[in-house]
Amino acid sequence: MPVVTPLYRAEADAFVVACGFAGGRSAFALGDGSVRVVAADGAAETIRLGAGMGLCLTGNPTGDGFLVGTDQGGLIGVGADGGLAEVAKFSRKWVEHVASHPGKGRGLVACAAGRTVAVLDETGATLKTLEHGSTVTGIAIDEKGKRVVASHYNGVSVWYVAARSDTPKAFSWKGSHTAVAIHPAGSAIVTAMQENALHGWWLDDGSHMQMSGYPTKTESLAFSRSGKWLATSGADTAVLWPFFGGGPMGRAPLELGGANNIVVTRVATHPRRDWLAIGFADGQVALADIDSRAVQSEIASGRGAVSALTFSQDGTMLAFGTETGELAVLR
Repeated sequence: MPVVTPLYRAEADAFVVACGFAGGRSAFALGDGSVRVVAADGAAETIRLGAGMGLCLTGNPTGDGFLVGTDQGGLIGVGADGGLAEVAKFSRKWVEHVASHPGKGRGLVACAAGRTVAVLDETGATLKTLEHGSTVTGIAIDEKGKRVVASHYNGVSVWYVAARSDTPKAFSWKGSHTAVAIHPAGSAIVTAMQENALHGWWLDDGSHMQMSGYPTKTESLAFSRSGKWLATSGADTAVLWPFFGGGPMGRAPLELGGANNIVVTRVATHPRRDWLAIGFADGQVALADIDSRAVQSEIASGRGAVSALTFSQDGTMLAFGTETGELAVLR
């Protein structure tokens, strides 16, 4: 397991909504309408959005800034110099979800406001606007940047970015789907459900999979880099479903990092190794090596439930924040 050292730690006195990395810097969207940006040397700057509160955040695909969705209908770019620019605007709608993909020669951004998903290139130009029958609850972009997946009531829609006609491939299952993840190989999609369960589809034949038994709602899910495991929150351990050897159906999940019956609220998978960061409802953060099952407990701790957790693109740093405003960047 790696040695973990702190780069930055602070108390923001505001709910940490989301965090992300871009160009060696990290950023945190806070519930007081500000964004905290941390440089590679640990120096921090607080930037006021000016209009609305940040609801989601991701790194700009160009690598030189961040994109923040707000409750005033704006997708705001936060530049490397701290400057703000409105990238997209949705009238009277909250921009609650955003995802980016660096691409090869062309970056990609997808953001969701109400029933609408806008797909933008790295300059902010709109490539297409995708409408759904109900509010979009989660979005994901596949590893190749070719497909955008949106979860919503009664299932998910898969859109092809380069398609001439925008007709999604629909995968249906009755109920409220609240978050979505796509397998690194593009072979499966899994959603979190309102009913303390997961539902998924194999994309080649549309066959279904169901994973249940959670004591609470799953709010965070992510595939491991190898695609062998799907890590999820919603129990007093990180629950990992096997996507190999005929799994996940008919296979028991792996459970990592549990202690003292504290619920896992966030999970994040490492971009280059099968490592897992685990955030708990008491503010603790642990790091696990999935292959060896080794768990490095309490690599950091804060007050309140971990509400945001992510690795940098190269896997050398980890950022987390809590509901009570503790935030940190770890090497």
